Amino acid sequence: MTPRVPRLSGGRGGLRGACGVLMVVALTGCELDTAPPVDASTRAMAEELRQLAGGLDPDRNQFANTRQVEVLTARLDSLRSAGEEGTTDYIFLEGELADALLYAGRTREAIERYERSLEAVRDRPFIFGFDAVIGIKEALGLAWLRQGEEDNCLLNHTSASCILPMEGGGIHELEEGSRQAIHYFTEVLEARPGDLNTGWLLNIAYMTLGEHPHGVPEQWLIELPRENPDTPIRPFFEIAPLLGLDVTGLSGGSIVEDFTGNGYLDVMASSWGLRDQLRFFENRGDGTFVDRTDEARIHGITGGLQLVHADYDNSGHPDVLVLRGAWMSADGRHPNSLLRNNGDGTFTDVTVEAGLDRRAPTQTAGWADFNGNGLLDLFIGNESQPGEDLRSEFYRNNGDGTFTEISAEVGVEVAAFVKGVAWGDYTNNGRPDLYLSVMQGPNLLFRNDGPDPDGGWRFTEVAAEAGVQAPDFGFPAWFFDYNNSGHLDLFVSAYRIAEGDLAREYLGMPIGGEYPRLYRNEGDGTFTDVTEEAGLRKVLYTMGSNFGDLDNDGYLDIYLATGDPDYRTLMPNRMFRNVNGERFEEVTTTGRFGNIQKGHGVSFADLNHNGQQDLHVVMGGALEGDVYQNLFFENPGTDHGWLALQLEGVESNRSAIGARVRVDLRLPDGGERSVHRMVSAGSSFGGNPFRVHVGIGEAVSVEGVVIEWPGSGLVEAFGEVEANRIYRVVEGEGTLEPLERPSFGYPLDHGGH
Repeated sequence: MTPRVPRLSGGRGGLRGACGVLMVVALTGCELDTAPPVDASTRAMAEELRQLAGGLDPDRNQFANTRQVEVLTARLDSLRSAGEEGTTDYIFLEGELADALLYAGRTREAIERYERSLEAVRDRPFIFGFDAVIGIKEALGLAWLRQGEEDNCLLNHTSASCILPMEGGGIHELEEGSRQAIHYFTEVLEARPGDLNTGWLLNIAYMTLGEHPHGVPEQWLIELPRENPDTPIRPFFEIAPLLGLDVTGLSGGSIVEDFTGNGYLDVMASSWGLRDQLRFFENRGDGTFVDRTDEARIHGITGGLQLVHADYDNSGHPDVLVLRGAWMSADGRHPNSLLRNNGDGTFTDVTVEAGLDRRAPTQTAGWADFNGNGLLDLFIGNESQPGEDLRSEFYRNNGDGTFTEISAEVGVEVAAFVKGVAWGDYTNNGRPDLYLSVMQGPNLLFRNDGPDPDGGWRFTEVAAEAGVQAPDFGFPAWFFDYNNSGHLDLFVSAYRIAEGDLAREYLGMPIGGEYPRLYRNEGDGTFTDVTEEAGLRKVLYTMGSNFGDLDNDGYLDIYLATGDPDYRTLMPNRMFRNVNGERFEEVTTTGRFGNIQKGHGVSFADLNHNGQQDLHVVMGGALEGDVYQNLFFENPGTDHGWLALQLEGVESNRSAIGARVRVDLRLPDGGERSVHRMVSAGSSFGGNPFRVHVGIGEAVSVEGVVIEWPGSGLVEAFGEVEANRIYRVVEGEGTLEPLERPSFGYPLDHGGH
């Protein structure tokens, strides 16, 4: 009777969604009520998604929580009608219903059911035993903790809500939930004093009341780790409500990109439930955003644990791929959606006509021009398990709006539980290679060997010889040049923990799960694991993630969003600052990034053209009741300079995905250094804009910019460039065109912090 979500593929993870704002119950039951989409293909997809949403099987789909409540309620009614109320079967079933109510967001009702179950179990000690009593008390503690979050962080949200360390507006004014949670967690710990996970939740409950650390009993106190007080990272304010971006939902994807072509970066966000509307927010250019979902003609396009964007048809308008069905196995055979950007603020679902209409559970994919013909190809990583034919898909772009599946043809046939897809030319030979992170198995690196003598194209799997097979439970992954060596390095996060692992890390104890991996590229086709020396041997139980340059020092920092479906998995999302390409220092609490709710899609972007990268994060868990507002962290800025480049391919793909950029800098002491970037959306679970942002630190001048275009192989070099500007670069034109993009401020009301 303790609400524990089943583990997924050996780890703990999964996801679902919501369609209301500031609603916390029955969220996935909301119906869409505006006009139907205009385009017939979009309307057909919307209708299929609507039918799929009504057909989820509550007996085999752990995320169909409202339906589970209905089924369990009917079973209890049947037992009651048969005069079996109070029997052992009835008591067990009532405990299951309490769990389902909690998962469905009906928290008060769940608490009432748990209390009845607790009384019934206490009255039958020889049948249920002491462990059942403690299990229900743990469930009551979780339910009351969640009730406190609903009362305070959702219905009375402030910029400081749920962010560690909790202070100011983050302290709960309505104390009932946390007080009751402390009561029950204390009783659990008195019976199980070594229960580190419950001990951590007890500490969180005290934090929400402003009574940590001084109010926590000494034997259960877990202190937050101390961070470098001299870090240049200053506190970021969470201002999504002020911008109109605080949509409430569950896990989903984030994209920041100029979808309308007016020079301003817009936001697209999804929530994974099949009744949860995809949202499009237009940047007004005045510090606020407006919801243009209906005007974009995507009404009824729902779900999507992740979004992946690219200009697949070289029209100059970025398109979006919506990925569905992850974690649901056979119940997740849902269609993906390819949304073509029509260039007028609207989108059309062209999945079927593009030849991408295959149904398999997934949340990961990546775009790249693997054969250098100027057309973006697509790899979709599916979740295949033993006994299932759900192999991943490799699509070649035919150049006419359609794709052809070529996995067998190029030697990339993958039948594995793929969770991350990353493209990058790690050999510097001009051809993008493919890295796949795998759940419960060795990760895969496919080296792009180019055309064979017969004109075909081949890849070779080389992860073992390259030294990049770990971790065994991989999730998000990406290529980036973290040390500015000119060679793409590789980060792969891990998705396996033991209960209480975060507390173990904070207490200096060995953990039971897996650590992530940071692999340094040695330039000879191999990588070295530098995770420990780089300071990343941490409990990074990561889903969404991404990287950017928070302080414009020219080194890429990383943000890791954490969690899984289990209500007991509350841990801060974590930020690490890159220190001179040598190590990463944690700035989670210093920068006020440590929201303890579940985090997913992440985007770093300068949305107001002030040269500072802000952070957009889609929040929320997997179960229907585990909702939270999406976040937007405003960068307070530094004195460091910057440069932004909007690349436009001609012979290369229009988005310039895969292009390599080198910026040469003159330092105050007369020395030189270079900053290296690759055009991409960042992490396999993130959506940065393709506009390249380069921090230049304390450099006194930008001595030159070198661009190596993908596919064509053209290398263009530019001389001294004025800093703190955005430039447009068209392949082959030989000029950097300054773009006039006036900066603007965000609303200044940071009350509540």
